[in-house]
Amino acid sequence: MWSYLTLYNTPTLVLLGVYFSILLVLSFYGSHRYTIVYLYKKFAANKPDPAPAKVVHDDALPVVTVQLPMFNERYVATRLIDAVSRMDYPLEKLEIQVLDDSTDDTVKICEKRVEELQAQGFDIKLIHRVDRTGYKAGALENGLSECRGSLVAVFDADFIPEPDFLRKTVHYFSDEQVGMVQTRWEHINREYSLLTRAQAILLDGHFVLEHTARNRSGRFFNFNGTAGVWRKETIADAGGWEHDTLTEDLDLSYRAQLKGWKFVFLRDVTAPSEIPVEMNAFKAQQHRWAKGSIQTALKLLPRIMKSNVPWFVKVEAFYHMTANFAYLLMVLLSVLMPLATIVRVHQGLYETLVIDLPVFLSATVSICYFYWVSQREIGRSAWDTLRMIPAVLGIGIGLSLNNAKAVMEAVVGFDTPFVRTPKYGIHSSGESWHKKLYIKKSTVLTVIEALLGAWFTYAIVHVLLSPKGSLFSLPFLMLFQFGFFYVAATSLFQGVGRRLFSGKRESVTE
Repeated sequence: MWSYLTLYNTPTLVLLGVYFSILLVLSFYGSHRYTIVYLYKKFAANKPDPAPAKVVHDDALPVVTVQLPMFNERYVATRLIDAVSRMDYPLEKLEIQVLDDSTDDTVKICEKRVEELQAQGFDIKLIHRVDRTGYKAGALENGLSECRGSLVAVFDADFIPEPDFLRKTVHYFSDEQVGMVQTRWEHINREYSLLTRAQAILLDGHFVLEHTARNRSGRFFNFNGTAGVWRKETIADAGGWEHDTLTEDLDLSYRAQLKGWKFVFLRDVTAPSEIPVEMNAFKAQQHRWAKGSIQTALKLLPRIMKSNVPWFVKVEAFYHMTANFAYLLMVLLSVLMPLATIVRVHQGLYETLVIDLPVFLSATVSICYFYWVSQREIGRSAWDTLRMIPAVLGIGIGLSLNNAKAVMEAVVGFDTPFVRTPKYGIHSSGESWHKKLYIKKSTVLTVIEALLGAWFTYAIVHVLLSPKGSLFSLPFLMLFQFGFFYVAATSLFQGVGRRLFSGKRESVTE
């Protein structure tokens, strides 16, 4: 090993030192996925008990308010309202609030459907705000001030809840300590494209493994902003919906659990939803989630660490809320990896096994194993899972610049508006969204993503042309190359396609 190091001059050693330091920190987060899988399997039998015997007859069921926060959702507003109206729940025990902050014709669309359902005997009202203070959190808090339900279900506009959703969730509140019940997301347009299939797998890892492992092992987990039910008292006790972060759901979840409320995750109860079919919409969603999680970490982690919750809860909260810092390191790694590859062209098999292989096992393999288990647990075929893992990894890498920017904005306190994810009402691969009006321009980030793809192309060519090049590095280089080129190309060409098809343009910024 010493003879290996003496081959390098001081600047090169510094470069390699920084490079491997970044890899070690990324391995710290990557290897935690092994822990999640371990907890998932260890506590698999700890399924939540709804204790249904305490609530049997319809007249004993609690009143439920279903809140539907919307902003300019012309393509999916009616679909959501109709789905909620089909819920199998006593009409006199069901209240529906359409919390519409729209500035377009969604207001008229909602108004018309609300009036039709009111005529059919539904307790449904349209609450339209002109002052959009607090965005979604503000709309939810405003609705709470006049709701009559002791339980509050929330559905975003891209969801289509099943008729039996409330029947499968409200019984868990027979335990007076339960403050929130979250269900697992399913995806109606999962097979639409490579992008939607990759997103579905990323979300499955979060819901199937992370949520289940955290909840059943006694750790904190979070409400995901939709497809869940809250006890109204819990929201008030935790301090209500606050809008000083972009992830009001994560923020409220940790505040409520710190107050002692129990949360329940139902892995086997699903809520169908629509995944973003367009890259810029997906990037906007990921930017909001990444930035909001860091904002929440800065806000709540000190409080969590000073609390009297068990140490393992604190450790998991740290991993959960700081995980997006890895995107900053991923960007630095993307700049340094080609350089490190080029200066190590003479590296032999021994150095590869001693230096690279442990990092590979703790980082890359852990992620592959994590998503493999999540897919097999919900019955996806081995072949479908195996062939999608490279795409999932690549797209995750390609998003690193977008999400690193979000993390930096949170760290420096740069204020940005809540940008909601455009929904197009897309179900299958035969449907087109290009003529629909939502427009989000590509930014300079797209150019940088393309340049990073070109940077990895240069490193690949260098390895192939070098007589001493280590072919071991090629899979990594090609994965990064694919990720940055795919994200940049789809961001650019989908944006151009919409401009060609769309005449009128509309902002998606709330």
